[in-house]
Amino acid sequence: MVQTLQRPPLPEPPPAAAPPTPEGPGPAGIVITTVLVVIPLLALVAGIGWVAVGNRVSWLDVGLTVGLYLVTGHGVTVGYHRLFTHKSFRAPTWLRVVLAVCGSMAVEGGPVSWVANHRAHHQMADQPGDPHSPHRYGTTPWALVKGLGWAHVGWLFRAPPAQVDRYARDLTRDRYVAAVDRAFPALAVLSFALPFAIAWAATGSLSSAGWALLWAGAVRVALLHHITWSVNSICHVVGYRPNQTRDRSTNVWLLAVLSMGESWHNHHHAFPASARHGIGRGQIDTSARLIWLFERLGWASRVRWVRAGELAQ
Repeated sequence: MVQTLQRPPLPEPPPAAAPPTPEGPGPAGIVITTVLVVIPLLALVAGIGWVAVGNRVSWLDVGLTVGLYLVTGHGVTVGYHRLFTHKSFRAPTWLRVVLAVCGSMAVEGGPVSWVANHRAHHQMADQPGDPHSPHRYGTTPWALVKGLGWAHVGWLFRAPPAQVDRYARDLTRDRYVAAVDRAFPALAVLSFALPFAIAWAATGSLSSAGWALLWAGAVRVALLHHITWSVNSICHVVGYRPNQTRDRSTNVWLLAVLSMGESWHNHHHAFPASARHGIGRGQIDTSARLIWLFERLGWASRVRWVRAGELAQ
């Protein structure tokens, strides 16, 4: 018999209190964060303006942008998130390294710091200590506006980094993942240099290479950033909540494709170790399908699948 999932009410928010004064990543970290946040965003605005006035984008640019978006995005969703953070499946060393490299090229930080911050988020979700809860300032409309800004991007500049020794010691002891983490600056540069080099080799034109750098480099990184940050912000404020959780996580179907399944966020908080976030019928989750493919190829083992029927329990 099919059981209908009821949408439970939102849990009571934590009491509104003045948040502790953030320490921030330090002057050098703020400069680097500013460059990595602002420049791709400016490129995205410039690209939208270019298209808006009637100019065309080449098929090479489209192919490189979509291809690198999927490769680097799944490096984060499958590698950083479901493999390294939640251990949703096991993978051989070569696949761990490939996923760590691809995730690094999304330019969201190295795997160690990313995992540490995300584990801290789950431990303290929407409570004091959560690095990026949109509910940190209270429940009034203005407080939520401030909170959304904090959860989306503000925390990157002002929140103290999560304690690696507490939250990601297992990754620091993995010499291969730790080596990829140390190589993050070079991999971030490679993320921009690769589309430039491919377009130059394909066309012999520096102009074409420059456009590929804009679209498949900067614009692609900006899109990845803001989709990831939208899961932190939007998916804790709007959407629906089919599962009772102690936080205010939600499912937002509108972001499912671009987030590669990450926006089924309430499902994820209900079953953090599940390799599948889009558990219900028709809930698109390309990250789960990729893990399924890895399992069929013998590249993934001990995969943790949660079935739709388990939600009703």
